[in-house]
Amino acid sequence: MIQHASLALATATFVGSHLVLSHPLRTRLVQNMGEAAFTGLYSIVALLTLGWMVLAYVAIDVSLPFWIAPQWWWIASSALMLFACILLVGSFVKNPAFPHPQPKKNAARPATGVFAITRHPMNWAFALWALVHLSLWLSPRNVIVALGILILALAGSVGQDRKKRAVVGRAWQEWERRTSFVPFAALLTGRIPWRNAAPGWIALGGGAALWLAVTTFHQPTVSPLGFLFGS
Repeated sequence: MIQHASLALATATFVGSHLVLSHPLRTRLVQNMGEAAFTGLYSIVALLTLGWMVLAYVAIDVSLPFWIAPQWWWIASSALMLFACILLVGSFVKNPAFPHPQPKKNAARPATGVFAITRHPMNWAFALWALVHLSLWLSPRNVIVALGILILALAGSVGQDRKKRAVVGRAWQEWERRTSFVPFAALLTGRIPWRNAAPGWIALGGGAALWLAVTTFHQPTVSPLGFLFGS
């Protein structure tokens, strides 16, 4: 129980520090420290808290989970993880949420690629990772970490929209109106034509390469396909 409590505390610290530094404290700290110093502080805190979480995770002995998904769901979940990898890689291409010299111009462009699917492709990639892990292997340590990542991804999306409305203004409000938080919602409602949702070669190729690397180097668990996901 002590080891699980340590993992829960480490996960809460990682998630909480990320959200606090990314949103309520970011503007004030950047004004006082400068962008470069803030980035350094942010990176150090993220690495330290992530390292604590990893060490706390591996300190817990592997135990029989409460739930192991049936074989068919492992295969289906592999396809979901491929989709998540495509979202993640695609999020680095012309992302309007990234710092840019002209954020209003970037937010005003048509939503294409993974941004036609959701305006938060990176966060949804991590949310899908968490949901897949929760659905496949329900061990206590897995639940703690996956829930932490899920909360970080969803709360981070809400916080990012709020921050960008204040910083970018009307251009971001229009970007929100034209896109969707929930994947495929803007496409299903006709706000974005389906042809805009083609991810492009960078997202497809990079996502497939990332998925292949992860599936190759993941350690096997009980299931023959467990190397795809870990425990």
